[in-house]
Amino acid sequence: MNDQHDHGALGDAEYAEFMELAADEGFDIEEVEGAIEEAGHGPLPVLAVVGRPNVGKSTLVNRIIGRREAVVEDKPGVTRDRVTYEAEWAGRRFKVVDTGGWEQDVLGIDASVAAQAEYAIEAADAVVFVVDATVGATDTDEAVVRLLRRAGKPVVLAANKVDGPSAEADAAMLWSLGLGEPYPVSALHGRGTGDLLDEVLKALPEAPEQTFGTPVGGPRRIALIGRPNVGKSSLLNKVAGEDRVVVNELAGTTRDPVDELIELGGTTWKFVDTAGIRKKVHLQEGADYYASLRTAAAVEKAEVAVVLIDTTESISVQDQRIITMAVEAGRALVIAYNKWDELDEERRYYLEREIETEMQQVSWAPRVNVSALTGRHMEKLVPAIETALAGWETRVPTGRLNAFLGELVAAHPHPIRGGKQPRILFGTQAGTKPPRFVLFASGFLEHGYRRFVERRLREEFGFEGTPIHMSVRVREKRGRKK
Repeated sequence: MNDQHDHGALGDAEYAEFMELAADEGFDIEEVEGAIEEAGHGPLPVLAVVGRPNVGKSTLVNRIIGRREAVVEDKPGVTRDRVTYEAEWAGRRFKVVDTGGWEQDVLGIDASVAAQAEYAIEAADAVVFVVDATVGATDTDEAVVRLLRRAGKPVVLAANKVDGPSAEADAAMLWSLGLGEPYPVSALHGRGTGDLLDEVLKALPEAPEQTFGTPVGGPRRIALIGRPNVGKSSLLNKVAGEDRVVVNELAGTTRDPVDELIELGGTTWKFVDTAGIRKKVHLQEGADYYASLRTAAAVEKAEVAVVLIDTTESISVQDQRIITMAVEAGRALVIAYNKWDELDEERRYYLEREIETEMQQVSWAPRVNVSALTGRHMEKLVPAIETALAGWETRVPTGRLNAFLGELVAAHPHPIRGGKQPRILFGTQAGTKPPRFVLFASGFLEHGYRRFVERRLREEFGFEGTPIHMSVRVREKRGRKK
């Protein structure tokens, strides 16, 4: 590491001034620098973990993220809400895409492994390919190797289930895959995972290439996401003004994600399409898992997510899950309520109630009521997307932010807890896309108060259509008198 600290979004003068403020309040300078650097990072590089069923992918993901988050169950096909997790190794942070969630032999095992690997690889900057060393390379493994070659992403080969010296020889056999050195690990016992991760860091880009906005002035990227059959393809066709995407009554007829360059309102946009996967009836569970894997891949590639919701049905857990995915990925957000023209008065009344309760957590996202079929209100889509992107890129200068925080704390102090009253001392916005704030406080700020601060930040500075990340650093007791 060089000594050049990354100031996040702060200019040099602003940074110097801010550090002085921090020192006056008794904060450790290194800690403050670290906090700004951490919050100032752009999007994290993405690592995909792929491989056949039962080779220990989820166990390895748990090792990598260092907590038991990727559910591991004996029943194959445990569908989970999440497919991406944040991890850190040797001071570097990255995202992990776990494809261990669904492994039923429905499409034929080769096809399903290949499909999973394909989506995951598409979203990733580097790949860990897990092979069971005790079994050796199977035909399915060979098929995945071909996929990896085609994709041309850097690959680290993990030879799993190497629990002792006798299995080391099994691992060496995997040189035959032609992917370079096999790293012997035991995901279960943690053996060898450190060396594997060192290798992963070499394969991952330092900072992910700004896939955003391609070169400066390239088309902005929009992901159209939503449950299967919510009308994503119809919307894309309407927007493009012609039948670009096969639309069929059958849910999930779109197979491949199609990136479409489309001109709207005088601007060219890049739509990353993520339609549902073709379902057979007994493919139901798996298809949801694929849909989330693929939605995650599209969201990673986009700057703004347009979530399409079918207003003729109640807002579902799946709708909320998809919204959460976009928010957690830190993308700008627009919510489009589709099939609005099909609603009668009664459904409209109940829908408004639903939106108030179920969509409370994203009340900051611009909302458009559209009809993909008739093209109603399509012209409102672009302004909503532009608003969300503007919010996503907004930055508040440190001086102005602290003036605002000072007034806020004076007017609405934090409730007293245990005889103490924690105060926000000062803060800065360390990054944009999405806006990331670091607040420095004299004590722990509870969740409700943080939410209140976020709400007031939005009222004051706009931030429409963007999630806000807020980290709070508490001053350590130093026994140092000022």
